[in-house]
Amino acid sequence: MDVQAFLGSSVSPARRSRRWWPSLAFVGLSLAAAGVTATDGPLAALDHGLRPTVVAPGEHIPRWSIEERMRFHKVPGVAVAVLKNGRVAQVRGYGVKQAGTSDRVDADTLFSVGSISKVVTATTTLRLAAQGTLDLDRDVDAYLKRWKLPASPAVPHPEVSLRMLMSHTSGLGVHGFADYQPADPLPTLVQVLDGQRPAKGEAVRFKAAPGSVDDYSGGGVTVEQMAIEDATGRPLADVARDLVLTPLGMRRSTYESPLSATRGNIAKAHDASGAPTALPRGWESFAEAGASGLWTSANDLGRFIAAIIGSYRGTDSFLPQPLATDMLTEVSPGPFGLGPRLGGEGRGRYFFHLGANESYLALLQGYPETGDGYVILTNGANGLALIAEVRNALDDATGLSARPPVMTIKPRVPPAPDFAGTYRLDASVPIDVRRALADSFEHASLDVTVKGDDVSLTLPGQEKPVVLQALGPAQFVQSGIYVFRFEFRRDAFGKVRGLTVSMPETESVAYYTKDVAPEPGA
Repeated sequence: MDVQAFLGSSVSPARRSRRWWPSLAFVGLSLAAAGVTATDGPLAALDHGLRPTVVAPGEHIPRWSIEERMRFHKVPGVAVAVLKNGRVAQVRGYGVKQAGTSDRVDADTLFSVGSISKVVTATTTLRLAAQGTLDLDRDVDAYLKRWKLPASPAVPHPEVSLRMLMSHTSGLGVHGFADYQPADPLPTLVQVLDGQRPAKGEAVRFKAAPGSVDDYSGGGVTVEQMAIEDATGRPLADVARDLVLTPLGMRRSTYESPLSATRGNIAKAHDASGAPTALPRGWESFAEAGASGLWTSANDLGRFIAAIIGSYRGTDSFLPQPLATDMLTEVSPGPFGLGPRLGGEGRGRYFFHLGANESYLALLQGYPETGDGYVILTNGANGLALIAEVRNALDDATGLSARPPVMTIKPRVPPAPDFAGTYRLDASVPIDVRRALADSFEHASLDVTVKGDDVSLTLPGQEKPVVLQALGPAQFVQSGIYVFRFEFRRDAFGKVRGLTVSMPETESVAYYTKDVAPEPGA
């Protein structure tokens, strides 16, 4: 997951099929077509409670049904599970597994869940640690047989622990991985780690000293997968099945890749236009199973959240309580525990993880103190925006939301022209202050343009600028799955000197200084 996704755009269009599919049926999607009637219970919030996080100037807070927003975002199928008091309270499917059909999504429909796989992989590691097979703080090279962590001039004697790999503090690179289409050959794990064809990514190598930074690394989790496999002599799919999936009754879930059609009840992949993709099979494969290869259902992931909450509370023996507590405790300097990302405080404290493969977007979130939680699974490339709106409805219903509506304004005067310019990251701001931004907004520079009433932000590699919405004369906001705030800093001499970027939900702040144009005649 990258910052473009956070800011509301999804996977690069170059990585998606752009087929027109004449039998798309979004216009006709209705409560009846989706097999849904007016809802009782926790999921009643989805009948009328979806809302944006950022509200346009002068507007009342809109409230939508999930079916309205599925049509708007061109997402054919969704499955949602809700937990109450540490148990799965309600699970429901909405829409269809493939656009243009009447094959409905249900509670047991399989979806690819992308990086949510990392949390289940971490739980497999914790179960092995509880057995004494793995030590979370031992040098992981002690377990690796097929491959070793490569030294570099910056890291001549690498010592990386499983704790570092699970919390994204290992210093290893490779944020994420591309999907594999049905005709693509799948690489071995060694080929993935060395960036050798047919692997699609670069080699997994050190970007920083172990333990020094928070830098989200799917590459690091792939090293974790290899440690699991080499220590046990078995594929991750088998180890996870025996230690996590079967004990929790997650009977539909698997790390199998490619997923066999014989499993049935599979949500098909769709691109940003809502058209089926990854044809003729209908879904992609994921060579890096531990980082992004889990297939699961809303029912199964709901059971998983319940087990983590119960283990933390000491009411479930699935994980020893001390290990569950470690799992849900931040590892400095980042916002991750051992697998999940963490946020909130007190009763509102939560663990969560997003999943973002090319055609499937997903969210897992649990509140260990209250026992609330939810799973949202989608089978369309625009699913992230829909997930944000569904999440708002569910959080509003529990009263636990850390994301109240942000009411923007129309400025009384046009934005200052001197906001425009290139801004560069001030790396002297401590990593413990930048926290989540050190990873999810790690760009060394950004460009701001001012045109008429619009202030726009362009990040390196981004295809088009993102228009910001005003909170004040110098304060702006943009929302994807998170809210990002931007504040221009004007000094006592009247000069714009910098830009503060913050994520209020994660209490993270980064500072960018503005490039100073040379004085005339200099």
